[in-house]
Amino acid sequence: MAQLSDDCFAFGGSLKPAEEALQQIERASRPIVETESIPLNSATGRVLSETLIAKSNVPPHDNAAVDGYAVYYDDLNTETETRLEISSISKAGNPSKKPTKRGTALRVFTGAAIIPDNNGESPDTIFMQEDCREENGFVTFPPGIKKGANKRFSGEDLESGKTVLAHGHRLRPQDIGIAATAGLTTLPVYRRLKVAILSTGDEIHEPGTVLPQGGVYDANRYTIHSLLEGLGCCISDLGIIQDDKSAIYDSLALAATENDAVITSGGVSTGIEDHVKNAVEAQGNLHFWRLAIRPGRPIALGQIADVPFIGLPGNPVAVIVTFMIFARPLLLRLGGCTETKPRSYKVLSGFNYKKKKGRREWLRVKIRSDNQGELVAEKFSRDGAGILSSAVFADGLIEIEEDITQINLGDNLWFLPFNEILR
Repeated sequence: MAQLSDDCFAFGGSLKPAEEALQQIERASRPIVETESIPLNSATGRVLSETLIAKSNVPPHDNAAVDGYAVYYDDLNTETETRLEISSISKAGNPSKKPTKRGTALRVFTGAAIIPDNNGESPDTIFMQEDCREENGFVTFPPGIKKGANKRFSGEDLESGKTVLAHGHRLRPQDIGIAATAGLTTLPVYRRLKVAILSTGDEIHEPGTVLPQGGVYDANRYTIHSLLEGLGCCISDLGIIQDDKSAIYDSLALAATENDAVITSGGVSTGIEDHVKNAVEAQGNLHFWRLAIRPGRPIALGQIADVPFIGLPGNPVAVIVTFMIFARPLLLRLGGCTETKPRSYKVLSGFNYKKKKGRREWLRVKIRSDNQGELVAEKFSRDGAGILSSAVFADGLIEIEEDITQINLGDNLWFLPFNEILR
């Protein structure tokens, strides 16, 4: 007797492997937006359109890392105390007006410039003031200090002519800081990617309205909106489109004329009311549709005319997972970013799990520390792609590759933190 399948992911025809889809995204995508120059204070999260080269050394001069006394190391006794006359004083912003002669000490304060003499020589070693004794214009030093101690050297942070930040880099607060350190006031960046989003389905309703029987509130559009904000996109929200061929066709056509990319939620599976796939193919083409993954198999990538299209699944967890794994790198590359692959980290399994061979899966997990200080992943109790509370519970995703069919307690797993990929 034939056995009915209990796997709701079973589907006729071959499914594209996840890695093949990611490689296709990398090969096909390139920056599609123009460039502009913006002030430093507006540049966080933006993507550099040019490589920045340091025009001068940072710091521009040798300087003191501590409050203390600068000396020539060769003037020091290696076994006994050394007593030197204080020849001058140097403060941050007010350096000594004369070079320090050998056989003398320079009183310095943190950040104070150490000016070289005509031969380019200057004190090379700095004592912390609490290690010294000053009396009547002389200072006594203990033995044992290392040459070069407590001195910052010109160019040790940035060297003139060297790269400060590379083209395609997505700017973080520390990057803004180093650009300011290099004396820059504006940065060349790619324009923000304009992305249209819409949900489809007769059952989908706006939060805050009266929910009819059989209806659900639209969580996906709000989730996608937030995910796009994290990527710095400009978002055009087209709302909810009912399951109507003409309405979906017209909405996608309009979205493609006014945006750099279009993202939908739902309508790309195989149901009789899944009209998005047909509407995209009628106006452009699909590069792939249906992947060998869980959750989120019915994900589509294509274009409407020349505008990139991403069709995300309808289940809310599948939306999050497929956005993070597939839509995120595509959108980053379209916006000029070259660093699109998130870092993953090894953790131990705190659960047993079986899966089908041939598909890649992502499980929602929370991370805890065991008694030995090892990081352990605890899986949410249910795996359904519609259980959004599982993503709220989780700290990130465990990625299980296609050839793995069994996870045992204590196995090494690859963990993708949400704070690594939801930004």
